[in-house]
Amino acid sequence: MFRPLQSPADVAAIAEAKRVLRRALVERRRVHPDEQRAADDAARFERIREFFGSSALGTAASYFSVPPEPGTLQAIAWLASRDVRVLLPVLTEPEEPSGIFGAPDWAPYAGPDRLQQGRLGLIEPTTSPVGAAALAEAELIIVPGVAGSAEGDRLGRGGGWYDRALRHAARSAVTVLLLNDDEVLDVIPAHRHDRRVDVIITPTRILDCG
Repeated sequence: MFRPLQSPADVAAIAEAKRVLRRALVERRRVHPDEQRAADDAARFERIREFFGSSALGTAASYFSVPPEPGTLQAIAWLASRDVRVLLPVLTEPEEPSGIFGAPDWAPYAGPDRLQQGRLGLIEPTTSPVGAAALAEAELIIVPGVAGSAEGDRLGRGGGWYDRALRHAARSAVTVLLLNDDEVLDVIPAHRHDRRVDVIITPTRILDCG
Protein backbone atom coordinates (compact mmCIF):
# COMPACT_ATOMS: atom_id res chain seq x y z
CA MET A 1 0.00 0.00 0.00
CA PHE A 2 1.24 3.47 -0.90
CA ARG A 3 2.63 5.71 1.85
CA PRO A 4 3.13 9.46 1.35
CA LEU A 5 6.59 10.99 1.27
CA GLN A 6 8.08 11.82 4.66
CA SER A 7 10.35 14.74 5.45
CA PRO A 8 13.52 14.29 7.53
CA ALA A 9 11.61 15.76 10.48
CA ASP A 10 8.81 13.22 9.94
CA VAL A 11 11.32 10.37 9.80
CA ALA A 12 12.95 11.47 13.06
CA ALA A 13 9.60 11.95 14.82
CA ILE A 14 8.36 8.52 13.71
CA ALA A 15 11.59 6.89 14.91
CA GLU A 16 11.16 8.50 18.34
CA ALA A 17 7.49 7.47 18.50
CA LYS A 18 8.50 3.89 17.68
CA ARG A 19 11.15 3.92 20.39
CA VAL A 20 8.78 5.14 23.10
CA LEU A 21 5.96 2.78 22.11
CA ARG A 22 8.31 -0.20 21.80
CA ARG A 23 9.75 0.37 25.25
CA ALA A 24 6.29 0.49 26.83
CA LEU A 25 5.07 -2.63 25.03
CA VAL A 26 8.18 -4.67 25.83
CA GLU A 27 7.81 -3.76 29.50
CA ARG A 28 4.14 -4.79 29.45
CA ARG A 29 5.13 -8.15 27.96
CA ARG A 30 7.81 -8.59 30.59
CA VAL A 31 5.41 -8.30 33.51
CA HIS A 32 2.87 -10.79 32.15
CA PRO A 33 2.66 -13.79 34.53
CA ASP A 34 4.25 -17.00 33.26
CA GLU A 35 0.88 -18.77 33.49
CA GLN A 36 -0.71 -16.18 31.20
CA ARG A 37 2.13 -16.47 28.68
CA ALA A 38 1.77 -20.26 28.59
CA ALA A 39 -2.01 -20.04 28.13
CA ASP A 40 -1.63 -17.41 25.38
CA ASP A 41 1.00 -19.49 23.57
CA ALA A 42 -1.23 -22.59 23.66
CA ALA A 43 -4.26 -20.67 22.37
CA ARG A 44 -2.22 -18.90 19.68
CA PHE A 45 -0.80 -22.21 18.49
CA GLU A 46 -4.35 -23.47 17.95
CA ARG A 47 -5.07 -20.37 15.85
CA ILE A 48 -1.85 -21.05 13.89
CA ARG A 49 -2.97 -24.60 13.11
CA GLU A 50 -6.40 -23.28 12.18
CA PHE A 51 -4.85 -20.76 9.80
CA PHE A 52 -2.55 -23.26 8.09
CA GLY A 53 -5.23 -25.94 7.95
CA SER A 54 -4.30 -28.55 5.38
CA SER A 55 -2.18 -26.17 3.29
CA ALA A 56 0.75 -27.85 1.57
CA LEU A 57 3.88 -25.81 2.26
CA GLY A 58 7.33 -26.58 0.91
CA THR A 59 9.37 -23.98 2.80
CA ALA A 60 8.54 -21.65 5.69
CA ALA A 61 10.63 -19.24 7.76
CA SER A 62 10.21 -18.30 11.39
CA TYR A 63 11.99 -16.63 14.26
CA PHE A 64 13.04 -18.76 17.24
CA SER A 65 11.22 -17.17 20.15
CA VAL A 66 12.62 -16.31 23.57
CA PRO A 67 10.40 -15.20 26.48
CA PRO A 68 8.49 -12.94 26.69
CA GLU A 69 7.94 -13.11 22.91
CA PRO A 70 4.94 -15.01 21.56
CA GLY A 71 6.16 -18.58 21.33
CA THR A 72 7.10 -20.20 18.02
CA LEU A 73 8.63 -23.45 19.24
CA GLN A 74 5.44 -25.50 18.89
CA ALA A 75 4.76 -24.05 15.44
CA ILE A 76 8.29 -24.80 14.23
CA ALA A 77 8.13 -28.41 15.44
CA TRP A 78 4.64 -28.86 14.02
CA LEU A 79 5.62 -27.53 10.60
CA ALA A 80 8.71 -29.75 10.56
CA SER A 81 6.56 -32.77 11.47
CA ARG A 82 4.57 -32.05 8.28
CA ASP A 83 7.79 -32.21 6.22
CA VAL A 84 7.93 -28.43 5.80
CA ARG A 85 11.45 -27.07 5.46
CA VAL A 86 11.70 -24.39 8.17
CA LEU A 87 14.36 -21.66 7.91
CA LEU A 88 15.52 -19.96 11.10
CA PRO A 89 17.59 -16.77 11.45
CA VAL A 90 21.35 -16.85 11.84
CA LEU A 91 23.03 -13.71 13.20
CA THR A 92 26.26 -12.88 11.40
CA GLU A 93 28.99 -10.57 12.61
CA PRO A 94 28.22 -6.89 11.83
CA GLU A 95 30.38 -5.23 9.24
CA GLU A 96 30.47 -1.96 11.20
CA PRO A 97 31.78 -1.82 14.80
CA SER A 98 28.74 0.23 15.83
CA GLY A 99 26.28 -2.33 14.48
CA ILE A 100 24.43 -4.98 16.48
CA PHE A 101 23.13 -7.33 13.81
CA GLY A 102 25.04 -8.43 10.74
CA ALA A 103 23.67 -9.24 7.32
CA PRO A 104 20.57 -11.50 7.35
CA ASP A 105 21.19 -15.22 6.96
CA TRP A 106 19.18 -18.40 7.47
CA ALA A 107 19.74 -22.07 8.24
CA PRO A 108 17.26 -24.98 8.09
CA TYR A 109 15.79 -26.41 11.28
CA ALA A 110 16.82 -30.06 11.76
CA GLY A 111 15.33 -30.85 15.15
CA PRO A 112 15.98 -29.82 18.77
CA ASP A 113 19.30 -31.68 18.83
CA ARG A 114 20.66 -29.46 16.06
CA LEU A 115 20.42 -26.14 17.87
CA GLN A 116 23.03 -24.00 19.58
CA GLN A 117 23.38 -20.66 21.31
CA GLY A 118 24.52 -18.11 18.74
CA ARG A 119 25.34 -14.42 18.80
CA LEU A 120 23.60 -12.30 21.44
CA GLY A 121 22.49 -15.49 23.20
CA LEU A 122 19.91 -16.37 20.56
CA ILE A 123 19.24 -20.00 19.62
CA GLU A 124 20.27 -20.95 16.07
CA PRO A 125 20.47 -24.14 13.98
CA THR A 126 23.82 -25.89 13.70
CA THR A 127 23.03 -26.72 10.07
CA SER A 128 24.88 -24.89 7.30
CA PRO A 129 23.64 -21.35 6.56
CA VAL A 130 21.95 -20.96 3.18
CA GLY A 131 22.22 -17.19 2.68
CA ALA A 132 19.81 -14.26 2.75
CA ALA A 133 18.45 -15.01 -0.74
CA ALA A 134 17.08 -18.36 0.47
CA LEU A 135 14.16 -16.49 2.00
CA ALA A 136 12.75 -16.19 -1.52
CA GLU A 137 11.89 -19.90 -1.29
CA ALA A 138 9.62 -19.41 1.74
CA GLU A 139 5.91 -19.39 1.03
CA LEU A 140 5.16 -18.42 4.64
CA ILE A 141 7.22 -16.13 6.91
CA ILE A 142 6.48 -15.79 10.63
CA VAL A 143 7.96 -12.48 11.78
CA PRO A 144 8.46 -11.05 15.27
CA GLY A 145 7.10 -7.76 16.50
CA VAL A 146 5.77 -6.01 19.58
CA ALA A 147 2.61 -4.54 18.03
CA GLY A 148 0.61 -4.39 14.81
CA SER A 149 -2.43 -2.73 13.28
CA ALA A 150 -5.39 -4.00 11.27
CA GLU A 151 -3.78 -2.43 8.19
CA GLY A 152 -0.73 -4.65 8.66
CA ASP A 153 1.72 -2.11 10.05
CA ARG A 154 4.26 -3.84 12.30
CA LEU A 155 6.35 -2.42 15.11
CA GLY A 156 9.49 -4.53 15.18
CA ARG A 157 12.10 -5.03 17.85
CA GLY A 158 14.24 -2.14 16.70
CA GLY A 159 17.31 -3.75 15.15
CA GLY A 160 16.10 -3.59 11.54
CA TRP A 161 17.16 -7.20 10.84
CA TYR A 162 13.79 -8.31 9.49
CA ASP A 163 13.32 -5.13 7.46
CA ARG A 164 16.51 -6.04 5.61
CA ALA A 165 15.76 -9.76 5.50
CA LEU A 166 12.29 -9.28 3.97
CA ARG A 167 13.81 -7.56 0.94
CA HIS A 168 14.67 -11.07 -0.23
CA ALA A 169 11.16 -12.47 0.30
CA ALA A 170 9.02 -13.50 -2.66
CA ARG A 171 6.16 -11.11 -3.41
CA SER A 172 3.78 -14.05 -3.06
CA ALA A 173 5.02 -15.00 0.42
CA VAL A 174 2.50 -14.64 3.25
CA THR A 175 3.93 -12.79 6.24
CA VAL A 176 2.41 -13.61 9.64
CA LEU A 177 2.88 -11.57 12.81
CA LEU A 178 2.28 -13.24 16.18
CA LEU A 179 0.97 -10.94 18.92
CA ASN A 180 -0.96 -10.86 22.16
CA ASP A 181 -4.52 -9.55 21.95
CA ASP A 182 -3.65 -6.21 23.58
CA GLU A 183 -0.87 -5.58 21.06
CA VAL A 184 -3.20 -5.04 18.09
CA LEU A 185 -3.43 -1.24 18.05
CA ASP A 186 -5.45 1.23 15.98
CA VAL A 187 -2.35 3.02 14.68
CA ILE A 188 1.33 2.06 14.48
CA PRO A 189 3.98 4.70 13.65
CA ALA A 190 5.48 3.61 10.34
CA HIS A 191 8.19 4.82 8.01
CA ARG A 192 7.57 4.88 4.28
CA HIS A 193 9.86 1.89 3.70
CA ASP A 194 8.28 -0.32 6.38
CA ARG A 195 6.76 -3.47 4.92
CA ARG A 196 3.28 -4.45 6.08
CA VAL A 197 2.36 -7.98 7.15
CA ASP A 198 -0.48 -9.97 5.63
CA VAL A 199 -1.88 -11.70 8.71
CA ILE A 200 -1.83 -11.14 12.49
CA ILE A 201 -2.50 -14.10 14.78
CA THR A 202 -3.34 -13.62 18.47
CA PRO A 203 -4.62 -16.10 21.06
CA THR A 204 -8.23 -15.31 20.10
CA ARG A 205 -8.30 -14.34 16.43
CA ILE A 206 -6.80 -14.43 12.96
CA LEU A 207 -6.72 -10.96 11.47
CA ASP A 208 -6.46 -10.70 7.67
CA CYS A 209 -4.66 -7.41 6.98
CA GLY A 210 -5.49 -7.68 3.29
